[in-house]
Amino acid sequence: MKKLNKILSLTAAAALTLSLSACSGGTQGSAETPAGSSNTPSAAGDGYRVAVVRQLDHASMNEIRDAITAELDAKAAELGISITYKDFNGNNDPSTLSQIGAQIIADGYDAIIPIGTTAAQQMVAAAQETETPVIYGTVSYPEAAGLTGISYVTGTSDALDTEFLLDMMLAQNPDVETVGLLYSTSEVNSGPAIEAAKSYLDEKGISYIDKTGNTTDEIVAAVNSMLDQVDAVFTPTDNVVMNAELAIAPTLAEAGIPHYAGADSFVRNGAFATCGVNYTDLGTQTADLALEVLQTGEIPEFVTVAGDIITVNTETAAALGVDYAVFNDMGSSLVEVQTTQE
Repeated sequence: MKKLNKILSLTAAAALTLSLSACSGGTQGSAETPAGSSNTPSAAGDGYRVAVVRQLDHASMNEIRDAITAELDAKAAELGISITYKDFNGNNDPSTLSQIGAQIIADGYDAIIPIGTTAAQQMVAAAQETETPVIYGTVSYPEAAGLTGISYVTGTSDALDTEFLLDMMLAQNPDVETVGLLYSTSEVNSGPAIEAAKSYLDEKGISYIDKTGNTTDEIVAAVNSMLDQVDAVFTPTDNVVMNAELAIAPTLAEAGIPHYAGADSFVRNGAFATCGVNYTDLGTQTADLALEVLQTGEIPEFVTVAGDIITVNTETAAALGVDYAVFNDMGSSLVEVQTTQE
């Protein structure tokens, strides 16, 4: 634990003019600054200014962002304080995220909540001199990302249970012989999960092939290159593949290849199934952790949010012609979704 050396500012600041930012966030806890207004806090009473930085715009990160801001609003109302926030979208670009981080520090925010590993790394770098608290959300492997042992950094982890997801694959089809491992080499989160998958498949005597790409076009090409080689595809919480899911899901389904992926955002975009955390719960816990840091000035260890919620895309299951009833007794709950264009 380390006492923060930064005085929490209560002064108003000029509205951000970054063209890189997304939409302005709301504020709660002050009659002068109702939810949905500008990000300038009330001059009266205690108050905090928080920057929420999404690595990119996709379903899971948006769900986490919405849960974070909803909880900040709720806690501000409950405690009678002003908590103001602004939402930024880094478009999955490290340079853009670096510029956003520099502007956030220049504008004197009291805390930064990055969503996603690359966003967290960039915000930690930006806050190094000021030691502005960084409370990340949904970093699957904080150690591998270099986000542990830093005095001003904490957050929540959604580490993927790779073996469980592969158990689902084998429960649905015990005759799987070859698995396609689809991921991006630029994603820090993917490395540990891919290595865990390879170890598990080696133990089971199941072969696998690596197919990688760092753009949507490359991921599409990777999928097309393995259609006649694999019985199923596994992807961890990989944002590059997530961005390509709407493009690749119909191809995999038409070929009869189920795609098991690391988050429900993939499944809502057409992947077959996943198992993981409830991202609304994770966002809520991230906001609570941020408020704890702001109020106490102390930085606790990161929190791992466990989850065994199975999500299945029923449209994809029908296209594959597979029965997913075997999943009913494997997780705490089974959620059925259909493909959305998010």
